[in-house]
Amino acid sequence: MISTRTALAVATAMAATCLLATPAAHADDAPSVPPGTEPTATAPVEVDPNDPDLKLPEGGTLAEPKVLDIKQVVEDQTGEERREDTNADVTFALQAEVLFGKDSAKLNAVSKARIGAIAEEIKKQNATRIRVFGFTDNLGSSAHGDVLSRQRANAVQAALDDELNDPDITFDVRGYGEQYPIADNSTEAGRKKNRRVEVTFPRTGS
Repeated sequence: MISTRTALAVATAMAATCLLATPAAHADDAPSVPPGTEPTATAPVEVDPNDPDLKLPEGGTLAEPKVLDIKQVVEDQTGEERREDTNADVTFALQAEVLFGKDSAKLNAVSKARIGAIAEEIKKQNATRIRVFGFTDNLGSSAHGDVLSRQRANAVQAALDDELNDPDITFDVRGYGEQYPIADNSTEAGRKKNRRVEVTFPRTGS
């Protein structure tokens, strides 16, 4: 029979052995990658430069080089104003609520500053041809949307004309109603984006 003193000595020795065998915890300086998000791309396939399928047929020529159009879109945090820049054009899209009252084509008090900023960009680009297009959501009749969108485009065009005061500028003004939505008309957030006036002009300045 094992004495109490002997049993205690054995238990102490076993505990010490376990402590020595357990690695100490430590913090990893490099963050781990969440499972399933590791890169899966493999090295590119090696291409044989002498492959006959990669050579132009006899008498063939390459097409002229072409610069692809690159679009940059910037929208403010509220979504009330959006600017799109391409190699050829600049487009400002203003939500109707920023410029007009509900179901109205009369510009409100804060619209002057918004339209004035667009006019300054037009001057900077030395643009002489400006498109002003109005759009609505799909609520109400299509005919009413066509009329309201054109009236709102006319109001913005008139304000731009006053700001620019340049007889050499030509305006193209249209109302498209509910055509060409840019968001989902099934939600109010989407309809709000669709109720807009867009001002587009060529990027001709430096």
